[in-house]
Amino acid sequence: MLTLIRRTLRVPLATGAAGDGRAAARQLDSALLQVGFKASKELLGHVEGLAQPTAYAKTIVDAVRGLVGDDVQHNPYFKDFPHGVPDTVEFWADCVRDALARRVPDFHEIGRGNLLALPRYGRVQHTYEEMLAAHDELLPSIKDHLTVLQLGGTLEEETRRLFLELATSPTPLNEADLTLLAELAEQTGELPDPIPVRENRAVVNAARLARGAAPVVDTVTDVLRLACQASGGDVTLLEPARLRSFRRPERRLLLAALDSTVEESPGKLGDVLKHREQWKRLGERLHPHEHEQWPHAQDVFAVARKQKTVRSLAGRVEIAFQDSDIRKAAEILSTAPGMLVRQVDRLLRHGTKEDVPHIVDAISKAAPETSGRVLCSLLEHLENRTAPDAARVFANRSRRAWITEDSRPPLDQEAVESITAVLEDEILRRLPEVSELTVDPDLLDVTVPLSGKASEEGFGVLPRGSRTWVEGELLRFFTYWRQTEMRTDYDLTAALLGPDLDFQGHVSWTNYHHDGAYYSGDLTDASEGATEFIDIPRDASTSRFVVPQVNVYSGEGFNEVAESMFGFMTRDGDQRGKPFEPSTVRARSAMRGTGRVALPVVFERAGDGWVATWLHLYLRGASWGNRIETNRGVLRETIAGVLSRKYFTVARLAELIRRKSNQDGAKLHLTLDNLLDITASVDNARP
Repeated sequence: MLTLIRRTLRVPLATGAAGDGRAAARQLDSALLQVGFKASKELLGHVEGLAQPTAYAKTIVDAVRGLVGDDVQHNPYFKDFPHGVPDTVEFWADCVRDALARRVPDFHEIGRGNLLALPRYGRVQHTYEEMLAAHDELLPSIKDHLTVLQLGGTLEEETRRLFLELATSPTPLNEADLTLLAELAEQTGELPDPIPVRENRAVVNAARLARGAAPVVDTVTDVLRLACQASGGDVTLLEPARLRSFRRPERRLLLAALDSTVEESPGKLGDVLKHREQWKRLGERLHPHEHEQWPHAQDVFAVARKQKTVRSLAGRVEIAFQDSDIRKAAEILSTAPGMLVRQVDRLLRHGTKEDVPHIVDAISKAAPETSGRVLCSLLEHLENRTAPDAARVFANRSRRAWITEDSRPPLDQEAVESITAVLEDEILRRLPEVSELTVDPDLLDVTVPLSGKASEEGFGVLPRGSRTWVEGELLRFFTYWRQTEMRTDYDLTAALLGPDLDFQGHVSWTNYHHDGAYYSGDLTDASEGATEFIDIPRDASTSRFVVPQVNVYSGEGFNEVAESMFGFMTRDGDQRGKPFEPSTVRARSAMRGTGRVALPVVFERAGDGWVATWLHLYLRGASWGNRIETNRGVLRETIAGVLSRKYFTVARLAELIRRKSNQDGAKLHLTLDNLLDITASVDNARP
């Protein structure tokens, strides 16, 4: 139930006997307020009617505490933080004097500047209770935000509802949601229709396979994804999976699915070449030679072993490009609408002005058969292609970033406008008809979620490129991590940039305060969890941009630690309170990426507050010793690339909806909750 509440902000109905739970309901409401939440009238009424609601109420509180990161103890190095933070060099000198007074035996390490050899350095010198005693109680503020928890249906109904939401999502899910989908699929045993994202389909099919049910597939790659998921491997096929041995009934189901798919469309054998090595490994597990009743399945593995030759669609397209026959390339691609849309930029770059009408015509025919999120992605791409980008920022499915200069020639303006018109017409056809549209103002700069891979699991988290207003006199961000086995040192850093993204200074373990900003102290061991904070007072700091980053200095990476998170809080200057106050948390995201430097968000000064732009990026970094001093250049390029890009936002979507408005349509209030429903309608309204 914890996961359901955190994921949906809906609380399943309790099944206990009726009684008088009014006292527990009052306690629940009070406990939720302390964490920044409030129970709806229906939820409180439900708790009031329970005879023994204590355990039920505790589960609710535990769920929201974990959502904002209050399920662990956040104890900074300096217990008085943000007060009492010394000068960096003075603090180091005090640590050296303390070590000499204790007659630490390893003087050579101290002489070489190894701070870890100092007994006082990197280890909290006080208890969590002593830290709490050093801080006054948090004073309430009229600016405090409250998130309302709604009452849901039964546990079974809420489980099924979440399963259907994830399984039928029009966008690819992130790693956490894919794992949750797999767990729910094992419980429900249901096969929703449609399942537009193939990764989600493979997860559901794997659960069906475990129960002996036939998978639902329409490409050979669907079968390979299913085999990888069933083996605990990478369903995205980006990383080779170590395939397990399948039981005989499972082998029959997989081979039968392959056979029917190829028999229906022999051209799909061309897809085998893209993952040829994985197919060879799968053939060793399925023993297709033992099953002559499925000859088309045997063809799949014959192609993988190069015993049978087929030319893939991608290969035919490459030949056309090599021959500079752009019209032929567009014609071949027309048989795969999604692939054609993804190749539009290349077609325009290599084609002549005379080729443009043929490309536009091909797009016009393919658009009705193409996924809505792919159309929206191309629309966003073209809006950024009439002028060079400040920098090209690529992010893979693990959010690992790669940055390079934009050396591509800009696309012709007229060609871009022609294709944009085709895309907009098709998207307009799929959008709902409304007579009146209202949009929450805070949503206008939120990017439409075209992929869950561009975000993280958490609370108050938005997709990459989304901009949100942050108010409050003090901006405080934090990182928490807990190591698994190896001693692990993460470092929270804030880069302070000027209007032109010029480097003006930083706050980190090498510089405890700068330009009004303060660092809470360096922790170098997280066997029981560790938290670092940085304060940015709005009036004291003069920097235009503040870029928090989390560096893996040593030890386990973000995917290896037991737990890691980043978040930020806001509060007024007179609110006081302990360093971590859950009710002031505005956002909290998990950190799970393959790089060694995390860039969660960038803050830009705007009026009497800040505008936060979500990044969700990880830089490769070094295997050891990552510091802000060594990655300043790539940091600037990354921020420039993200901030200069035009994203497909809610404001752009609202503009298209208004263009289709009529007198007979229904009224529509666009919120964050129904944004995915609109995205799904665009994706599913194909003829």
